[in-house]
Amino acid sequence: MQQISKVTSVLGLAMLGLASSAAADSSDPIKIAVNEWTGQHVSAHISGSVLQAAGYTVEYVTAGAVPQFAAIAQGNLHLQPETWGNNVGDIYPNSIANGDIVVLGSTGLEPTESWMYPSYMNAQCPGLPDVSALIACSQLFAAAETFPKGRLITYPADWGTRSKDLVNSAGLPFEPIAGGSEGAMIAEMQAAYKTQSPMLVMFWEPHWVHSEMDFDWVQFPGYTEDCDTNPEPGIYPDKTGDCGFKQANISKIVSRDFETTWPGAFKIIEALSIDNAMQNSLLLEIDFNKRELEEVIAEWMVNNEATWKPWVAAGS
Repeated sequence: MQQISKVTSVLGLAMLGLASSAAADSSDPIKIAVNEWTGQHVSAHISGSVLQAAGYTVEYVTAGAVPQFAAIAQGNLHLQPETWGNNVGDIYPNSIANGDIVVLGSTGLEPTESWMYPSYMNAQCPGLPDVSALIACSQLFAAAETFPKGRLITYPADWGTRSKDLVNSAGLPFEPIAGGSEGAMIAEMQAAYKTQSPMLVMFWEPHWVHSEMDFDWVQFPGYTEDCDTNPEPGIYPDKTGDCGFKQANISKIVSRDFETTWPGAFKIIEALSIDNAMQNSLLLEIDFNKRELEEVIAEWMVNNEATWKPWVAAGS
């Protein structure tokens, strides 16, 4: 607690003189969406801390990864600094087209999303990581409740259904089981890794888990925009919707009236950029070393003024 207080005090001094960015903007709180995974928590709290340093009031609001878009489009939420744009249904692109959601550019992260398995499974299933080998070895990944199908841990239900859609479209011999949360998925990964048990899971990077355990990505045919109508590019020549996963663009998005309500904050978020190395280092402290999110972000703010002060200056 003493360390947190010290960091907070130093950060408070750093904020003095920066509040002018917010002087001409609304004093209403900027409501920032907080989703279900730690990486997004990091992006949300870096954004919020930088805005606070510039003199803005912020509120962090828990919101589902898909339901948040209606709230942003309606102006009930104002900022989402880490939007994964490939698992969002129709409301997100429709809201952008209607002007109800405004995209401020890339967050800066370079992501991968796909199925992955522990590297030790390569010895048990020759031909991995090719998806054809995975299909042939599907029973290796079976559990009592899924046999003879392999067990596939997918994203939590409110993150979308891409894995289930792929399994159904291609008729793959796997049973999709929705993960309860990011933490529950990681706990299963750690348990399987400890006992060298088979496991197949839909996951992503950047994430600290790749520093702790060796997982390989399943190699699917590359995604094409006509995959749902053209059978040629997928796993099977006679089926559609059986390509690999479309990789995300990770964007900063705001509500329609954000720029007119908080013009300085709009420019600050436009300038803000979070890369893989930055996020991974913070994720390691929070999820692996079990430090408090607020402490880690406050410490980052103190140690990285050269990074975030130019963002604040952009809003002046």
